[in-house]
Amino acid sequence: MKKKVFLIIAIVLAVALIAGIVYYFAVIVPEQKQQEEQQKAVAQYYADKLALYRQENEQYADYEIDVAFLGDSLTDGYNLAKYYPQFKTANRGIGGDTTYGLEERLQVSVYDLKPKVAVMLIGANNMDTMMENYESILMGLQKNLPDTKIVLLSLTSMSMDWGHKNQLAAYNNVLIRKLAEKYGFTFVDLYAPLMDITTGQLRESYTTDGGHFTHEGYVVITETLTPVLEELLTEE
Repeated sequence: MKKKVFLIIAIVLAVALIAGIVYYFAVIVPEQKQQEEQQKAVAQYYADKLALYRQENEQYADYEIDVAFLGDSLTDGYNLAKYYPQFKTANRGIGGDTTYGLEERLQVSVYDLKPKVAVMLIGANNMDTMMENYESILMGLQKNLPDTKIVLLSLTSMSMDWGHKNQLAAYNNVLIRKLAEKYGFTFVDLYAPLMDITTGQLRESYTTDGGHFTHEGYVVITETLTPVLEELLTEE
């Protein structure tokens, strides 16, 4: 009887082991390879963007950029030529970027460019840790771009899978506003203009997925930001 029990246990363990091996090579390994490929693609995209910025900096050497936009995918996907035809603009957004990534690339992204105005929207991809180095970015901007006017955009309201982050976004926006006052920078609130007051989240028509914007969303941002930029660019 004991031999039969041990045999059954051995068979069950063997089957479980085989199943585990099959699952590992059929599911885990392909997923790991896919993740590695995605990471390589992201790294390559990042490197390509920085290379493009270096080329643009050389091209822009003959004239001054009115407004440079710094940020992540929200900026990367912002068609500046379409929404701001009256300004000479430079888009320095990289999809997936964080406050840490932005700080490391400030030299090529904006220091070398020396725009009249720099607009920054960053933090959505590392909202939990963004304030750890947010002020460090501001210190760098103030030191390296003393003649550039800095505009800090608030984090935006969100919905769908990101809706639960709205409270943290609102809290961080209070801190961003305080830092703007501390450094003498301009603060522009995007949270309220994009929010549906009936739901407390990003208005449905303004977003594609709860975090990124439709044309209508970018129109609201543009209409909110344009008078601020016009005023800053006309100041002596």
